[in-house]
Amino acid sequence: MLTAFLLTANSYADTQDPAMVAIAFPSSSEKVISKSSLRAIFGMRLKKWPVDTPVKVFVMKDDAPEHGAFSKSILQVFPHQLRLAWDRQVFSGQGQYPEQVASTQEMLSKISSTPGAIGYIKSSEVTNNVLILQIR
Repeated sequence: MLTAFLLTANSYADTQDPAMVAIAFPSSSEKVISKSSLRAIFGMRLKKWPVDTPVKVFVMKDDAPEHGAFSKSILQVFPHQLRLAWDRQVFSGQGQYPEQVASTQEMLSKISSTPGAIGYIKSSEVTNNVLILQIR
């Protein structure tokens, strides 16, 4: 019986989304961010950091596993809900789409070299070139 439980637990763990973190430009003055601010940033509604620096949002493609994991586990919205919010902003003339990157390496490169940048990656792929934002 214990073996069956362990096999089930392992297969369940394998299907779980990877642990994701929000990352920012390394010398960002913001180290802690509220979940509501994070949702507003990724919903393209919050366009400036509190220090008046423009926010530059980077995301992975809609069908990327990391995008789905971040959307669901951190933002607590489905990826298609983010897409709808972005479409609404763009089509109403009130905003623009976030910049899309193709890989973790590109995400790390863009975040580490763009003042005001924010994005996400798996926690296991964090480097010293980016700042992990603490979400409260």
